[in-house]
Amino acid sequence: MQYTAGPRRSAAVLVAAAAAAVLMTGCGPADDGAAGTPPAPPAASVPAKPTPAPTGGSSAGGSGGSATGGSGGTAPSPPASAPGGGGAKPCTTGEVKVSDAEQAAVRPPGTGTGAAIVSVTNNSKHTCTLNGFPTVAGAGNGSPGKNVPMTITQSGKASAVPLAPGARAWTKLTFVNVQGEADGYCVSGATPGSFPTMVIGVPGAGSHQIAMTDGVFAECDDKATVTAFSAVKPT
Repeated sequence: MQYTAGPRRSAAVLVAAAAAAVLMTGCGPADDGAAGTPPAPPAASVPAKPTPAPTGGSSAGGSGGSATGGSGGTAPSPPASAPGGGGAKPCTTGEVKVSDAEQAAVRPPGTGTGAAIVSVTNNSKHTCTLNGFPTVAGAGNGSPGKNVPMTITQSGKASAVPLAPGARAWTKLTFVNVQGEADGYCVSGATPGSFPTMVIGVPGAGSHQIAMTDGVFAECDDKATVTAFSAVKPT
C-alpha cells in the first residue's frame, strides 16, 4: 500500500491542477469581450482611383467635360467690351458754315422781319452733331462789345442732330414784330431795333455773323423765340 499511494496522489494532484487551469482560462478577462482578444488592425486604406474626364457631352459645370464652367477645362475669357457711345462728335467752329437768314413763310403780323430761318451746314469730311438752341444778338458797328444780346425763349425740345458731310440743320428765329409804316413802332412803346447783321451762336460751334438775304433785321423789344436745331426745315 505504501508503494501505490504515492503515484496515485501525484496523479490526482496533476488532474486537479489541470482542471484549475481550465477553469481559470474560462473565467479570465476574455469572458467580458472587452480585453480578451486584441482588436483587429484597421484595414489598410486604398486610395480612390481618379475618375477620368468624359470625352463627350457636357458636365454639370460647363461644356467639354469640364466642371469649371468653361470649355476644355479652362475658364472662358470675358468678351471684349464694345466701344461706348458710338455716336458722332459735336460739330466744332471750323466744321460748320452758318447761312444768311431768309424770311420765314409763317411769321407774326407786322411790317418788320417777323421771323427768319437760319441753316447750319457741315463743311467737314466726317459726320458731326448739333444739339441745342442758338443764341441771337444784334451785331454792333464792327465791335463785339456793342452787340445787343436778345432775350431768348426756347421753343420745343432739343436733341442731337447728326450731320453728314454737306448736310444741314435749321433753326427758326421769331421776333416781336414791328408795326406800321416807315420806321414803324413797337406795341410795347419801345423804339424798334434795326440791325444789318446778327450774331448767331451755335452750341459747341462758335458765333457766326449773318445778314438777311433781303433787307435788314427789324424787331421790337430785343426778344426772340428760337427753335432747337432740327434736320427738318421749319416754315
